Amino acid sequence: MNGGMRVPEDVARARCWVEVDLKAIAANYLSARAMLGPGCQLIPVLKGNAYGCGALPVAHVLAGLGARLLAVATVGEALEVLRATDIGVLVMGPAGEAELPAAIDAGAALTAYSPEQARLIGACAQALNRPARVHFKLDTGLHRLGYEPETAARDIIEAAKLKGIVPEGLFTHLALHSASLDERQFEAFDRVAGQLEGAGLHLFKHVLDSIGLVRYPDRQYGAVRVGAWLYGVCPVGYEHPERDKPVARFMARVAQVRSVRAGELIGYDDDHPLGRDALVATLSVGFADGCPRFVETGEVEVRGRRARVLGRVCMDQMMVDVTAIEGVRAGDVATLLGGGITIEEYARRGNFNRNEALARIGPRVPRVYY
Repeated sequence: MNGGMRVPEDVARARCWVEVDLKAIAANYLSARAMLGPGCQLIPVLKGNAYGCGALPVAHVLAGLGARLLAVATVGEALEVLRATDIGVLVMGPAGEAELPAAIDAGAALTAYSPEQARLIGACAQALNRPARVHFKLDTGLHRLGYEPETAARDIIEAAKLKGIVPEGLFTHLALHSASLDERQFEAFDRVAGQLEGAGLHLFKHVLDSIGLVRYPDRQYGAVRVGAWLYGVCPVGYEHPERDKPVARFMARVAQVRSVRAGELIGYDDDHPLGRDALVATLSVGFADGCPRFVETGEVEVRGRRARVLGRVCMDQMMVDVTAIEGVRAGDVATLLGGGITIEEYARRGNFNRNEALARIGPRVPRVYY
């Protein structure tokens, strides 16, 4: 990952850190863009601090590659990016009444997902005497946010007439339960889009995410929103996983190495006494840093070899068995994610999905960019 580059001094002293390969993120952006049809735009998704990789460093890389619109989940995330870059930003999630003035003043595109939300955005825009750019979201089957397809055309046409609102986009999100249910969502989206166009309202359309990008190349509309793919989370079953490069490594220091006798319990665990004498290394990372709360499961890499997690991961520390690894000492570096430990393995052992594996790495963990 680091190509032999020296780790900065502040991280060299750190208890744990994440290494982020910006070149790999750039390569993933370009490989996704190469899959788009003519006239289709790629919308990188930077919500959740760019899935834990750092929104601003990622945004600057994408700006240099020609990205024109980014997507986030919250107004706070949008403001952070807008203050640091010249790229447009779409807030895909709810924006509260108290947040709307700052979002509209900064030029963020907002999501209207109901008649009430559209009226709220319009009223705020009128009060500020500034137009609010709006993308309308349909609930075609995910049942999270969105206009109901049966009444959406009527409601969106009315919303588009509100003073202060500049209608820009129309989007939905696939639930991706099955091909047949996806097709029902496409049909609902197309029906509403057709009704709007019949009324003279032509909006910028986007439906697909990273999975949809590889699963439905013929349904790209005006843009595709790509989050997971950027961060090395390749859709399961995709025939060219080599096109999606890993981007992050999660590292921690060995704080102490001690000999522990057979029969002893490790940490807070009550159920797994040691079956033999063991050499136990304590790592300076825990669940408050985003490490899964493994209990006698999971492995890390130390000195190029696997070490099994012992006991229960604590809030700030965890213990691993280094009995079979020669020469382990305080100050050594352990790899929790990356190297030979893929994001698939890490997520599976932690019993969460791969996006969560990256996004849950906490803010107190320094990020190092290469």
